[in-house]
Amino acid sequence: MGLIQAALGSVGSVLADQWKEFFVCDAIDKDVLVVKGVKKTSKGSSNTKGSDNVITSGSGVVVNDGQCMIIVDQGKVVEICAEPGQFTYDASTSPSIFSGKLGESILATFKEIGSRISYGGDVARDQRVYYFNTKEIIDNKIGTPAPIPFRVTDANANMDLDVGMRMNAIYTYKITNPILFYTNVCGNVSNTYDRSEIDSTLKAELLAALQPAFAKISEQGIRYSAIAGHTLELEDALKEVLKDRWANTRGLQLASFSINSITADPEDEKRIKQLQFNASFKDPGMAGAHLVGQTGQAMVDAANNSAGAAVGLMGVNMVNNMGTVQAAQGFFNQAAQNQATQAAADQWKCPKCGQINNGGKFCPNCSEARPMAAGVWKCPKCGAENTGNFCSNCSEPKPGGTWKCPSCGTENTGNFCSNCRTARP
Repeated sequence: MGLIQAALGSVGSVLADQWKEFFVCDAIDKDVLVVKGVKKTSKGSSNTKGSDNVITSGSGVVVNDGQCMIIVDQGKVVEICAEPGQFTYDASTSPSIFSGKLGESILATFKEIGSRISYGGDVARDQRVYYFNTKEIIDNKIGTPAPIPFRVTDANANMDLDVGMRMNAIYTYKITNPILFYTNVCGNVSNTYDRSEIDSTLKAELLAALQPAFAKISEQGIRYSAIAGHTLELEDALKEVLKDRWANTRGLQLASFSINSITADPEDEKRIKQLQFNASFKDPGMAGAHLVGQTGQAMVDAANNSAGAAVGLMGVNMVNNMGTVQAAQGFFNQAAQNQATQAAADQWKCPKCGQINNGGKFCPNCSEARPMAAGVWKCPKCGAENTGNFCSNCSEPKPGGTWKCPSCGTENTGNFCSNCRTARP
């Protein structure tokens, strides 16, 4: 038995007059995943009293865009077509498959079904036609009922901790392998199979997949506040996590995933901001400025003290006596010293004109190149600056550098030992 494309298996309209039944599914509602095909017979058909679950040889089948049709014989899928067009069912031909846009995965699954069961066309036969909705199933909303752990790292703040994330998102999915969906999900439905029958399961599995997907995102160094800008990476991670349950078992695939909002637990977010704020005080200048600002605010608060400004200012004087001002001045002195040290380290004297320059690689007075620091050498092969015996960029040996032969102990400058010809390590 098999399908023959009408455009190839007929001449004119002769074949149309021989069709005993006509199967067509004009439109599938957005909430319906599978529809059982219903016979449409004309007044002049000789098969108006035939069984609903028997397909007469020569029957017509139409497949529209966004649909995939399968024929089930005795409980097994024997024909499949995802290519839009008009076809004829011929029980005398060999099995056929038109995979259309669904690709080779359906063909591979179809070949694994094995031999067909046949009762020679007698009444003990059950044949059905099913149409699958292969368009994207849209508008699936999802929210996290409980926080999902997300690892946050910040080298500047010396921070590595897990925070709880809450997310509100919307996703779409589609049927990519109708055979797997029929075999493992819907089976012989009497009329329609709606999305409502599987949506709760899909949402639960998607929520469970978010935690390992977030782990993959965290490994890429993406911060929790920037996840919304990396939905494609999160979508790919979710597809990978859901591959076994959705694609390989049910013939479904996550089509898109969009984040509406994502927030960290308020306590965790407060803790992160505090750690990052404190880390800024590693700079002595920032630490001193913060102390001065806090002292100034204390004076303003003292002036507005309900017990009187004098009482408030007494408290400020106590703080000053405890060394707050001296501490701030110490921070400023340290910052100035650090800047001076950095500036001095970056100063260099032009070997050509003698001008003292602050930073830069060329003298602004005569354009002479800045000489390399002591112990630094320039690789003759790639130009990288190095301090060891080999270039860190291309492993080229340091020119003119000496090395000790590991075999005989001789000091050498070339690439081979002058005594025993051992290669330079």
